[in-house]
Amino acid sequence: MTDDCLFCRIAAGRSDTRFLHEDDQLVVFRDIHPHAPIHLLIVPKRHIRSVNDLQDGDRDLLAEMFMTARRMARREGINQSGYKLLFNVERGGGQVIFHLHLHLLGGWK
Repeated sequence: MTDDCLFCRIAAGRSDTRFLHEDDQLVVFRDIHPHAPIHLLIVPKRHIRSVNDLQDGDRDLLAEMFMTARRMARREGINQSGYKLLFNVERGGGQVIFHLHLHLLGGWK
């Protein structure tokens, strides 16, 4: 955990953020500035700065992030209508918080 990282603090339970899902590797919560009717963030508890900082040993974590996104889409009722999964990478790619996270967006009519 990095003390100056917002998502590290959230994942450690040091905020009032309500988790929709939590396990030993990940937390899932709603984005406070949503870009879709449903906008969830799937965030590893372990600090990884960005996609560029992933290591070969992170393959299982990435698979779990995608499988969790799939389960959350079903739980939110958007698995059939469709959704987007998005990683922003570095400032030029739109990354604002430098802690790896996967956006799940959907719910458009």
